[in-house]
Amino acid sequence: MVCPAEFDIGENMRITILSVPEGDDKVVKYPLMFTDTDCLVINKIDVLPYFSFDLNRVHNDYKAINPKAPFLTVSTTTQQGIEELVNHLKERIETLFHDPS
Repeated sequence: MVCPAEFDIGENMRITILSVPEGDDKVVKYPLMFTDTDCLVINKIDVLPYFSFDLNRVHNDYKAINPKAPFLTVSTTTQQGIEELVNHLKERIETLFHDPS
């Protein structure tokens, strides 16, 4: 597995997506991935009751290494959090590509 956080690939924005089934230990195991991201999206939040995934742990671990970056939770099945994610992306794109003239 190659971690794209280790390389500058010319992107304007980095978004990390962590799926609930992947486990709640990933921020601690791969800190660079989460330190260099502009936003963390926890996906498949609808299956949270079926996995041993401590959302508070992930949030706290993430905010400890990247305190200013957004932490969003989404489910494409229930649409929970999708509107918030879309609005965040729109704002970031507008900020990145805003022409001041």
